[in-house]
Amino acid sequence: MVGIYHYNIGRLVTLPKHPDTSGKAVEYLADSRKPDVEKSWMWILSSTGLILCFYGPAGIGKSTLAGHLSEELRSVGRLAASISMSAFPTDTPGPETIIKMLAHELGNIHPRAIPKIVEAMYRCHGTSLETHIEGYIVEPLRLLGHPYPLIIILDAIDEWRDHPAFIKALAPLNSKSAFVKFIITSRLNPHTSHLPGIDQISAHTYPLLPVSKKVMKNYFKKHLETVPWVDGRKANGGDVIKLAELSAGLPVWASTVISMLSQQFSESPPHEILAGILASQWHVGANERLVGLYSNALTRLFPSPDAQTYFRRYFGITLVLRESLPLSDFSTLTGMPPHLVSKIQRSLSALQTRSPPEGSERMVHPATTLFHLSFLEYVQATTTENLFAISPFDSHSTLGLTYLKQISSLPSASAYLGPSLTLRDVQRCAVKYWPLHVSRGTRRSGVGWLETPHCLTLQTLSTDAQQWWATLFLKILLPERYRSREESQVHRDLKAMEGKMTSILNWLACRLGEADEDHWDFQVACLEVAVRIDSGRGEIWSELGRLYGKKGRTTGSLKMHEEAVLAFRSALELQQDSQAGLLDKLGDALVSCYIQHGNTTVLNEAILHHRNALALRPVPHPDRHMSLNCLASSLREYHQRHGGINALKQSISLFREALALRPAPHPDRHRTLRGLGVSLWNLFEHSGDISVLNEGISHLREALALQPASNPDRDGPLNTLAVVLLTLVNEVDGGIKILKEAVSHLRAALALKLPTCPARPMVLHNLGIALCKLHDYTGNTDALNESVSHLREALALWPKHHPYRFGSLGLLGRARWLVYCSDGNIDALNEGISLLREALGLLPASHRHRCIQLNTLGRALVSSYEHDGDIGSLNEGISHLREALELCPSSHVYRRPFYRDLYNSLRLQFEKIGEIGVLNEAIVICRESLAFRPSGSRRRVGYALERLLVLLRKRFEVTGDERDREEIQVLQQDCRRIGIQGGAQEMKNGR
Repeated sequence: MVGIYHYNIGRLVTLPKHPDTSGKAVEYLADSRKPDVEKSWMWILSSTGLILCFYGPAGIGKSTLAGHLSEELRSVGRLAASISMSAFPTDTPGPETIIKMLAHELGNIHPRAIPKIVEAMYRCHGTSLETHIEGYIVEPLRLLGHPYPLIIILDAIDEWRDHPAFIKALAPLNSKSAFVKFIITSRLNPHTSHLPGIDQISAHTYPLLPVSKKVMKNYFKKHLETVPWVDGRKANGGDVIKLAELSAGLPVWASTVISMLSQQFSESPPHEILAGILASQWHVGANERLVGLYSNALTRLFPSPDAQTYFRRYFGITLVLRESLPLSDFSTLTGMPPHLVSKIQRSLSALQTRSPPEGSERMVHPATTLFHLSFLEYVQATTTENLFAISPFDSHSTLGLTYLKQISSLPSASAYLGPSLTLRDVQRCAVKYWPLHVSRGTRRSGVGWLETPHCLTLQTLSTDAQQWWATLFLKILLPERYRSREESQVHRDLKAMEGKMTSILNWLACRLGEADEDHWDFQVACLEVAVRIDSGRGEIWSELGRLYGKKGRTTGSLKMHEEAVLAFRSALELQQDSQAGLLDKLGDALVSCYIQHGNTTVLNEAILHHRNALALRPVPHPDRHMSLNCLASSLREYHQRHGGINALKQSISLFREALALRPAPHPDRHRTLRGLGVSLWNLFEHSGDISVLNEGISHLREALALQPASNPDRDGPLNTLAVVLLTLVNEVDGGIKILKEAVSHLRAALALKLPTCPARPMVLHNLGIALCKLHDYTGNTDALNESVSHLREALALWPKHHPYRFGSLGLLGRARWLVYCSDGNIDALNEGISLLREALGLLPASHRHRCIQLNTLGRALVSSYEHDGDIGSLNEGISHLREALELCPSSHVYRRPFYRDLYNSLRLQFEKIGEIGVLNEAIVICRESLAFRPSGSRRRVGYALERLLVLLRKRFEVTGDERDREEIQVLQQDCRRIGIQGGAQEMKNGR
């Protein structure tokens, strides 16, 4: 048993460890957060929720509170683990790493949990985040068997790049809060900032307010006594009051002031520093005081131009540094003598909110691990007033060059053959990171690159040095894959490249791509440097475009898609004869950019490239189906934006041809089925031909059947089929069953969409539509409220200029209007009208959905009139409803409800002002509505007849025209023939 225990301990220590931040914990001000601590304990002891989030601006004291709660919980045995995301570069650890780090903390605090943690190390490899959380966290806590939940604290979670994916993965723990709960801190309220996935988690948010003036006064009284005053010139009671006032309740401001006054190496005495702070800050707004304090502090610490230059030189490197380095190595990199580096470190310690672990005083650490985020943002702010501004680009350039010089001075391979010889820290970092820094600190321009010292240094590398670097690079990044049996093949591959660095970098990127781990940053860095060295390698440009496009699809980043376009353009320019494959890749990248920003010029260029690609693949070219599908998709995008029927018909024709070339079991058949199904749905919206809609649904059902439940890409077919089914709901009796099927598909699709997935907002958008429609059918207010929640999240996820953003704005506006219709909440109506106006403002006059937005805004304005009797709202609403009907194509399915809505509003106007002209217009609208698809369902025909009867009776009462009475009698007979009691009731809600 002892052997097993030691074995488990040995395995536990291999897990990722949280950096040691014990060197300088920010002091907790006595009783400063007493209500917040009490709130935490009340939640821990009584709530069944999973997450408690404290949120507040930078410097408010979130990390201090998190540290205090950690100590309290640890002292009573209730802490499971505690991690601060600001303790390491936030773009480094992925969600799996953080989960394992939490498990390491858990095992250290509760050794009895270690066996389950070790079991998870074997069982969870390669599984989902949810499985990792269950294995590494929940099962070990369950093994402990405590009658109360243990608490995990995650500080500064919003500073971590991958926190949305982690939060999303916590949803299955809602039912397990008896074992574990989470306390997190963030600058933003996760609900109001619409953190993806937070609505699926039982979470309570609590604003962290500024510390009281009384607490701040006590803090200053205590700590000003410790300042090494000169000549007895101490701070007085008035200074304490002023400082407490100026602090605005920000602990970081107060602690920074005390650090500045206590600085041992300052050339100014403390009383002068204090006077300067009071004078410079007294007339500055509270939001600017932190920036002003940083400026004041740096000016005093580095008063001369030379000192400021050294600061920027030192801090610029630490700002982009990825790993800690010994002081001597850092001195070598920067060319700054060790004593000067140490002096700058001591000076800046006054501004640090965290210190490195004990025993690492002779190390230089990444700035992101030591300084408050507000300070890092300040030094990167490129304003004319900021004398200390640092360019990350320039810093990458400097560090990249110094790392390259390290590579050129590496000893030969033979020097490392002995088992005891290893790389120094600076050499290992140089080997690993020089491509990354060079790619981020130089331009691609051929002429510009040739003039850089980076280029000149690379040219001096011998063939042996290049091959030796590549070997070490692989060993560092892929230690598990680089085995001795592979070394000989690696050496042969590298030798065959004959010292051509471009080929070596391309080969390394390919090897990294074959690995299980995600090395995207390093792959791109290698290829970026490769195209700088030799911009004439089309295949490298193409691979670079593929990698950028892949990242764009997973992150939704417009910048990534734009980089893909640039790379594919460069590849295409190098081809003497255009290649269809490259043309299609460029076209697809342009379409991805268009989807982000809606620039029609970009879409038109994409269509042109796809047409040219198709021309290069005539029948019977084996890849013709690929170009057919690409062109069909881009034409459908054009139609969806501009409503061109010819583009839509071309799209359908091309999809049909592509489908014929992709018979079952072709692996891409499902894509073409889906594209054809959507295009047929779009055609139905124009023609109203139900057979076209049914054919589209048939293709979409087949596409879904070709995607098994285990396929992670199944969400796309689920989403598309659901959207088209929502249209079918309006065309058949008993549509509620179809509607519920659509909601079910959309819920399943959403469950497959990670919070960071760029397609998530579209699924949220569509689920919002479906739930709104479910409310229309059933009156279920829970469905309506859920719809609002999903639409708000979708709106928060769309980029500002995304072409689909208007849709979510309009739908949220409609949903808020429906909330008003349900409960009379006038604030909901006003918000709805505001959102609808904003959505309409984003639509060009030619957009095919403009009529829908006009109609919805018109209906909301009519509701506003019904609430407060403002005839102006009614008149504006009718104006929008008229325009909506005019813009709606003559055969479009939306004309029927548009007729109904205009009829209802005209009836209200007639009742208000009594003008016969208004009544006549309403009758004309009713007649047109009845003539529109007279073969519709019995229910709809009956409603139209009833509306016309009501209006004719009103006009007969006013005019006594016998022709109206005769028509009334005829219409009553028509109603009886179809089983409707003509005129028995008015359809007040217009359904």
